[in-house]
Amino acid sequence: MIIDGHVHTPFCPHGTRDTLKQYVENAIFLNYHSISFTEHAPLPKSFHDPVPTKDSAISLKDMESYIKAIQDIKETYKKDITVHIGLELDYIEGYEGEIREFLNTYGPMLTDSILSVHFLKAGEDYVCMDYGVEAFKELVQRLGSVDAVYKRYFDTVLQSISADLGAYKPERIGHMTLVQKFKNQYPATTSFDQEIDHILDKINEHNYSLDVNSAGLRKPYCLESYPPENVIAKAKNKGIHLVYGSDAHKAEDLGKGYEHLEQYFK
Repeated sequence: MIIDGHVHTPFCPHGTRDTLKQYVENAIFLNYHSISFTEHAPLPKSFHDPVPTKDSAISLKDMESYIKAIQDIKETYKKDITVHIGLELDYIEGYEGEIREFLNTYGPMLTDSILSVHFLKAGEDYVCMDYGVEAFKELVQRLGSVDAVYKRYFDTVLQSISADLGAYKPERIGHMTLVQKFKNQYPATTSFDQEIDHILDKINEHNYSLDVNSAGLRKPYCLESYPPENVIAKAKNKGIHLVYGSDAHKAEDLGKGYEHLEQYFK
Protein backbone atom coordinates (compact mmCIF):
# COMPACT_ATOMS: atom_id res chain seq x y z
CA MET A 1 0.00 0.00 0.00
CA ILE A 2 2.02 2.95 -1.30
CA ILE A 3 1.71 6.49 -0.01
CA ASP A 4 2.96 8.84 -2.73
CA GLY A 5 3.40 12.35 -1.40
CA HIS A 6 4.82 14.09 -4.49
CA VAL A 7 2.82 13.98 -7.72
CA HIS A 8 2.34 16.59 -10.42
CA THR A 9 -0.65 17.20 -12.67
CA PRO A 10 -1.80 18.44 -16.10
CA PHE A 11 -1.70 21.94 -14.58
CA CYS A 12 2.11 21.78 -14.59
CA PRO A 13 3.38 23.98 -17.45
CA HIS A 14 6.47 21.82 -17.96
CA GLY A 15 4.68 18.48 -17.45
CA THR A 16 2.41 16.35 -19.60
CA ARG A 17 -1.28 16.59 -20.35
CA ASP A 18 -2.03 13.27 -18.61
CA THR A 19 -5.35 13.73 -16.83
CA LEU A 20 -5.99 13.56 -13.11
CA LYS A 21 -8.15 10.53 -13.85
CA GLN A 22 -5.16 8.79 -15.48
CA TYR A 23 -3.00 9.51 -12.44
CA VAL A 24 -5.58 8.32 -9.94
CA GLU A 25 -6.59 5.19 -11.83
CA ASN A 26 -2.96 4.21 -12.27
CA ALA A 27 -2.41 4.81 -8.54
CA ILE A 28 -5.32 2.51 -7.75
CA PHE A 29 -3.93 -0.11 -10.14
CA LEU A 30 -0.58 0.11 -8.31
CA ASN A 31 -2.34 -0.44 -4.98
CA TYR A 32 -1.65 3.06 -3.68
CA HIS A 33 -3.16 3.88 -0.31
CA SER A 34 -3.01 7.63 -0.94
CA ILE A 35 -1.74 10.17 -3.45
CA SER A 36 -0.85 13.81 -2.87
CA PHE A 37 -1.11 16.12 -5.84
CA THR A 38 1.61 18.69 -5.21
CA GLU A 39 1.72 21.02 -8.17
CA HIS A 40 4.40 23.72 -8.37
CA ALA A 41 2.88 26.66 -6.50
CA PRO A 42 2.68 30.04 -8.24
CA LEU A 43 5.88 32.01 -7.84
CA PRO A 44 5.81 35.28 -5.87
CA LYS A 45 4.31 38.11 -7.92
CA SER A 46 7.51 40.18 -7.87
CA PHE A 47 9.78 37.23 -8.66
CA HIS A 48 11.03 36.87 -12.22
CA ASP A 49 11.01 33.25 -13.40
CA PRO A 50 14.60 32.82 -14.63
CA VAL A 51 14.03 29.86 -16.96
CA PRO A 52 13.83 30.71 -20.68
CA THR A 53 10.45 29.01 -21.09
CA LYS A 54 8.91 30.78 -18.05
CA ASP A 55 7.17 27.54 -17.10
CA SER A 56 8.49 26.75 -13.61
CA ALA A 57 5.10 26.89 -11.89
CA ILE A 58 1.38 27.25 -12.42
CA SER A 59 -0.09 30.71 -12.75
CA LEU A 60 -1.88 32.32 -9.82
CA LYS A 61 -4.98 32.64 -12.01
CA ASP A 62 -5.11 28.83 -12.28
CA MET A 63 -5.12 28.18 -8.54
CA GLU A 64 -8.89 28.10 -8.10
CA SER A 65 -9.28 25.73 -11.06
CA TYR A 66 -6.49 23.52 -9.75
CA ILE A 67 -8.00 23.20 -6.28
CA LYS A 68 -11.48 22.58 -7.69
CA ALA A 69 -10.17 19.86 -10.03
CA ILE A 70 -8.41 18.03 -7.17
CA GLN A 71 -11.49 18.36 -4.97
CA ASP A 72 -13.61 16.81 -7.72
CA ILE A 73 -11.27 13.87 -8.34
CA LYS A 74 -10.96 13.35 -4.58
CA GLU A 75 -14.73 13.05 -4.31
CA THR A 76 -15.05 10.80 -7.37
CA TYR A 77 -12.57 8.23 -6.05
CA LYS A 78 -13.12 8.60 -2.30
CA LYS A 79 -14.08 4.93 -1.92
CA ASP A 80 -10.94 3.73 -3.70
CA ILE A 81 -8.06 5.95 -2.60
CA THR A 82 -7.22 8.92 -0.40
CA VAL A 83 -6.45 11.98 -2.51
CA HIS A 84 -4.69 14.99 -0.97
CA ILE A 85 -4.82 18.55 -2.27
CA GLY A 86 -1.35 20.01 -2.09
CA LEU A 87 1.40 22.13 -3.59
CA GLU A 88 5.13 21.97 -4.02
CA LEU A 89 6.02 25.36 -2.65
CA ASP A 90 9.28 27.02 -3.61
CA TYR A 91 11.31 28.59 -0.87
CA ILE A 92 13.02 31.57 -2.49
CA GLU A 93 15.49 33.52 -0.38
CA GLY A 94 14.30 37.09 0.08
CA TYR A 95 10.66 36.42 -0.86
CA GLU A 96 9.45 35.04 2.47
CA GLY A 97 6.82 37.75 2.93
CA GLU A 98 5.11 37.14 -0.40
CA ILE A 99 5.25 33.38 0.10
CA ARG A 100 3.66 33.76 3.53
CA GLU A 101 0.93 35.97 2.06
CA PHE A 102 0.18 33.37 -0.61
CA LEU A 103 -0.02 30.59 1.98
CA ASN A 104 -2.33 32.64 4.18
CA THR A 105 -4.76 32.76 1.24
CA TYR A 106 -4.54 29.20 -0.07
CA GLY A 107 -3.12 27.23 2.84
CA PRO A 108 -6.53 26.51 4.42
CA MET A 109 -7.53 24.61 1.25
CA LEU A 110 -4.49 22.30 1.27
CA THR A 111 -4.17 18.94 3.00
CA ASP A 112 -0.56 17.93 2.18
CA SER A 113 2.30 19.98 0.75
CA ILE A 114 6.07 20.07 0.20
CA LEU A 115 8.66 22.80 0.68
CA SER A 116 11.41 22.69 -1.94
CA VAL A 117 14.37 24.69 -3.22
CA HIS A 118 14.88 25.08 -6.96
CA PHE A 119 16.07 28.69 -7.25
CA LEU A 120 19.45 29.78 -5.94
CA LYS A 121 20.60 33.35 -5.55
CA ALA A 122 23.71 34.22 -7.57
CA GLY A 123 24.64 37.84 -7.01
CA GLU A 124 21.51 39.90 -7.61
CA ASP A 125 19.95 37.21 -9.82
CA TYR A 126 18.43 33.78 -9.31
CA VAL A 127 19.08 30.62 -11.30
CA CYS A 128 16.80 27.57 -11.50
CA MET A 129 19.42 25.05 -10.45
CA ASP A 130 17.78 21.93 -11.87
CA TYR A 131 16.50 23.37 -15.17
CA GLY A 132 19.26 21.65 -17.10
CA VAL A 133 22.98 21.05 -17.36
CA GLU A 134 23.54 24.51 -18.84
CA ALA A 135 21.72 26.22 -15.97
CA PHE A 136 23.85 24.30 -13.50
CA LYS A 137 26.98 25.26 -15.45
CA GLU A 138 25.90 28.91 -15.24
CA LEU A 139 25.61 28.61 -11.48
CA VAL A 140 29.06 27.05 -11.26
CA GLN A 141 30.47 29.96 -13.25
CA ARG A 142 28.65 32.58 -11.19
CA LEU A 143 29.48 31.10 -7.79
CA GLY A 144 32.98 29.99 -8.69
CA SER A 145 32.91 26.20 -8.29
CA VAL A 146 30.70 23.12 -8.06
CA ASP A 147 31.36 23.00 -4.33
CA ALA A 148 30.15 26.58 -4.00
CA VAL A 149 26.87 25.63 -5.70
CA TYR A 150 26.43 22.68 -3.32
CA LYS A 151 27.16 24.91 -0.34
CA ARG A 152 24.69 27.56 -1.48
CA TYR A 153 22.02 24.92 -2.07
CA PHE A 154 22.37 23.24 1.32
CA ASP A 155 22.50 26.63 3.07
CA THR A 156 19.27 27.60 1.30
CA VAL A 157 17.55 24.34 2.25
CA LEU A 158 18.59 25.00 5.85
CA GLN A 159 17.12 28.50 5.63
CA SER A 160 13.87 27.09 4.27
CA ILE A 161 13.42 24.86 7.32
CA SER A 162 13.72 27.77 9.74
CA ALA A 163 11.95 30.39 7.59
CA ASP A 164 8.81 32.02 8.97
CA LEU A 165 6.26 31.25 6.27
CA GLY A 166 3.24 31.37 8.56
CA ALA A 167 0.76 28.87 9.90
CA TYR A 168 0.36 27.00 6.60
CA LYS A 169 4.03 26.37 5.87
CA PRO A 170 4.55 22.88 4.39
CA GLU A 171 6.08 20.46 6.87
CA ARG A 172 7.82 18.11 4.44
CA ILE A 173 11.16 18.99 2.84
CA GLY A 174 11.30 18.13 -0.85
CA HIS A 175 14.17 16.32 -2.61
CA MET A 176 16.77 17.61 -0.14
CA THR A 177 19.76 16.65 -2.35
CA LEU A 178 18.39 17.95 -5.66
CA VAL A 179 21.73 19.71 -6.16
CA GLN A 180 23.10 16.27 -7.06
CA LYS A 181 20.91 16.01 -10.17
CA PHE A 182 23.96 16.54 -12.41
CA LYS A 183 26.57 15.00 -10.10
CA ASN A 184 27.99 12.65 -12.74
CA GLN A 185 28.66 15.66 -14.98
CA TYR A 186 29.54 18.13 -12.23
CA PRO A 187 30.79 16.18 -9.20
CA ALA A 188 31.53 17.94 -5.92
CA THR A 189 35.02 17.53 -4.49
CA THR A 190 33.85 17.33 -0.86
CA SER A 191 31.22 15.15 0.82
CA PHE A 192 29.01 17.83 2.46
CA ASP A 193 28.15 15.24 5.10
CA GLN A 194 28.23 17.90 7.80
CA GLU A 195 25.74 20.12 5.95
CA ILE A 196 23.45 17.16 5.27
CA ASP A 197 23.55 16.06 8.91
CA HIS A 198 22.75 19.62 9.99
CA ILE A 199 19.71 19.66 7.68
CA LEU A 200 18.49 16.32 9.02
CA ASP A 201 18.89 17.56 12.59
CA LYS A 202 16.89 20.70 11.76
CA ILE A 203 14.15 18.62 10.10
CA ASN A 204 14.02 16.48 13.22
CA GLU A 205 14.02 19.53 15.50
CA HIS A 206 11.00 20.98 13.66
CA ASN A 207 9.29 17.58 13.52
CA TYR A 208 9.09 17.83 9.75
CA SER A 209 8.99 14.87 7.36
CA LEU A 210 11.29 14.09 4.42
CA ASP A 211 10.42 13.55 0.79
CA VAL A 212 12.18 10.35 -0.32
CA ASN A 213 12.14 11.21 -3.98
CA SER A 214 12.70 8.57 -6.65
CA ALA A 215 12.99 11.00 -9.59
CA GLY A 216 16.79 11.09 -9.39
CA LEU A 217 16.87 7.40 -10.26
CA ARG A 218 15.40 8.40 -13.65
CA LYS A 219 17.90 11.23 -14.28
CA PRO A 220 20.90 10.14 -16.40
CA TYR A 221 23.44 12.35 -14.58
CA CYS A 222 22.26 11.25 -11.13
CA LEU A 223 20.91 7.68 -11.03
CA GLU A 224 20.12 7.77 -7.33
CA SER A 225 17.26 8.99 -5.20
CA TYR A 226 17.02 12.42 -3.59
CA PRO A 227 18.40 11.96 -0.95
CA PRO A 228 20.61 8.91 -1.64
CA GLU A 229 20.11 5.78 0.41
CA ASN A 230 22.86 6.44 2.96
CA VAL A 231 21.12 9.72 3.86
CA ILE A 232 17.70 8.05 3.93
CA ALA A 233 19.11 5.50 6.39
CA LYS A 234 20.48 8.33 8.57
CA ALA A 235 17.11 10.08 8.52
CA LYS A 236 15.31 6.89 9.49
CA ASN A 237 17.74 6.29 12.34
CA LYS A 238 17.01 9.79 13.63
CA GLY A 239 13.29 9.00 13.64
CA ILE A 240 12.40 11.36 10.80
CA HIS A 241 9.14 10.45 9.08
CA LEU A 242 9.86 9.38 5.49
CA VAL A 243 7.36 9.81 2.66
CA TYR A 244 7.90 8.25 -0.76
CA GLY A 245 7.58 10.70 -3.64
CA SER A 246 7.56 9.62 -7.27
CA ASP A 247 7.74 13.28 -8.40
CA ALA A 248 5.77 12.02 -11.39
CA HIS A 249 5.06 14.51 -14.17
CA LYS A 250 3.26 11.80 -16.16
CA ALA A 251 0.93 9.06 -14.96
CA GLU A 252 3.21 6.19 -16.00
CA ASP A 253 5.93 7.42 -13.61
CA LEU A 254 3.84 6.71 -10.53
CA GLY A 255 5.58 4.12 -8.38
CA LYS A 256 8.81 4.28 -10.36
CA GLY A 257 11.78 3.46 -8.16
CA TYR A 258 9.63 2.43 -5.21
CA GLU A 259 11.06 -1.09 -5.20
CA HIS A 260 14.54 0.38 -4.57
CA LEU A 261 13.30 2.37 -1.56
CA GLU A 262 10.55 0.19 -0.11
CA GLN A 263 12.72 -1.11 2.74
CA TYR A 264 12.81 2.37 4.30
CA PHE A 265 9.03 2.53 4.70
CA LYS A 266 8.70 -0.67 6.73
